[in-house]
Amino acid sequence: MEIIQLPVLTDNYIYVLTCKETGMTGVVDPASADPVIAYLVTQGKKLDCIFNTHHHGDHIGGNKKLLERYPDCEIIAPKSETKRIPDIDVPVIEGDSLRLGTCRVKVLGVPGHTTGHVAYWFEKQNALFCGDALFSLGCGRMFEGTPEQMWDSLKKIRSLPDETHIYCAHEYTEANAEFAVTIETTNPLLQRYQGKIQKMREKQEPTVPSVLAIEKVLNPFLRCDHPEVKAAVGLENASAAEVFAEIRTRKDNF
Repeated sequence: MEIIQLPVLTDNYIYVLTCKETGMTGVVDPASADPVIAYLVTQGKKLDCIFNTHHHGDHIGGNKKLLERYPDCEIIAPKSETKRIPDIDVPVIEGDSLRLGTCRVKVLGVPGHTTGHVAYWFEKQNALFCGDALFSLGCGRMFEGTPEQMWDSLKKIRSLPDETHIYCAHEYTEANAEFAVTIETTNPLLQRYQGKIQKMREKQEPTVPSVLAIEKVLNPFLRCDHPEVKAAVGLENASAAEVFAEIRTRKDNF
């Protein structure tokens, strides 16, 4: 599968996916349509489907115009958000399996940022398109879900293979690193990684996708059940969900 990353708006990423065997092409979370159309036209491709992870405008903003340009295109989106995402053709839930050409994708339910948020996992391609559920060194705000829901969702992502590439929807890594080092102040790996991220952003290089193995070691939101993280926030005897809630609150106010 070919994966093309299109930077749009201030810090969004849109992903255009093409099955190399069949030429079928999909797009993940099109915040705006024009960059997608421009890419497809230059490559001589048509759009077969749209994968929406959740209903926020910076993830579905391009849907309408893309449908006007490619009327046979199908919208794949969370079933529980059908009232908030217009024109869904394929409503999906946790455990559903789909195909983009010969590329198989599994749907993961990852509520927390929104109650219906899903992620799309292409296991063979080691690619997870997770919208705003997980970011490099961070995670999405809880606009609708609970800490327990969000922590369960992050654990689900954490359980995927270490080599999974995390294709999130925003370039937030530099800011997330600035916060992460306030939690694990003595993690030398995190400090070195922060320096690497800063150099990449100075060159306007994307820090996304990340790799899950790195996130498991450096992302505080995936480490809420680790003793050193619990101790760092003074909640040694708390549940992981309570630790997550504390870290998320600190990040919201950072």
